[in-house]
Amino acid sequence: MRFLHGFATAIYGPVAMAVVVSIAKDRRAEMLSWFSSVTIIGNLIGAPLGGFLLTQLAGSGTPSLVQFHIIYGVVAALGTASLLIALLVLKDQWEEPKSEQTRTLGAVWRKFKKGIREILMDRRVLLSSNIEGVQNLSVGALEAFLPIYAVKICGFSAFQAGMLWGVQILVTTFSKPFMGRLSDQRGRLPLLFWGMFACAIPFALIPWFQNYVVLLVLAAVFGIGEAIVTSGTAALVADFCSESNLGSAMGTFGTIFDVGHAAGPLLAGVLISWSGGEDFRLSFALISGILIGAALAFRIGVREEPARG
Repeated sequence: MRFLHGFATAIYGPVAMAVVVSIAKDRRAEMLSWFSSVTIIGNLIGAPLGGFLLTQLAGSGTPSLVQFHIIYGVVAALGTASLLIALLVLKDQWEEPKSEQTRTLGAVWRKFKKGIREILMDRRVLLSSNIEGVQNLSVGALEAFLPIYAVKICGFSAFQAGMLWGVQILVTTFSKPFMGRLSDQRGRLPLLFWGMFACAIPFALIPWFQNYVVLLVLAAVFGIGEAIVTSGTAALVADFCSESNLGSAMGTFGTIFDVGHAAGPLLAGVLISWSGGEDFRLSFALISGILIGAALAFRIGVREEPARG
């Protein structure tokens, strides 16, 4: 069941992003940022909402299987309601061009392979996706090891450690749409390049400080850097791709994004273990160096701002 759920997410994600891109016109970064922020808010609401419902249903007793069924039923109803709203709002998107209505499975497969090949051969798309993946690598590493550093090294409470991560998420979520609008209006390349430094510098500095206020500030600055990078990368990839390859481009982009996020905790864990398990400074500095290296490769390999329709 978890496999099917993940497979469904893999279908939904790239298609939803492609739909947003296709209707956003010259507001791609802003609209994709709203899409991403709403997704993050939904993820944040899910756990406390489920816990609240379970507590209310169980009262002072132990939760039963039936009560879990009810909670998952509520979530399914909310998802179905959002699908119905989307179908009504986007009903025009269901109308296929006449030339597309009689396509065979073989023709679809050939078009898919052609689109993937074009994307993988486009240096600009790969470098743009790469900075998102590398930035997400640092997010995964921070997500896994910032709480450990805060509790084990700094001696903070679990609540204080959670607040450090919460500040970063809140800053990212609420600044993304603004950064996306800025990207649409001022151009994407400079923002993405300097946004990587806005992630790399506070990331490298975090294990050098144990003052809680300083760590809060560094986490917030990292959140701003994440908002700058993630608000523009998907839009830039879409700018470089033809309309017919948007779905494939968003799928490739999403895969690189997920690989980066999954690799972050693994790489940080290996580096921290290699340095003795107590000193986070070297591992965080090396990951920060990877971010800067990806930013420089992007700066060298992607020089021209694409025309946006």
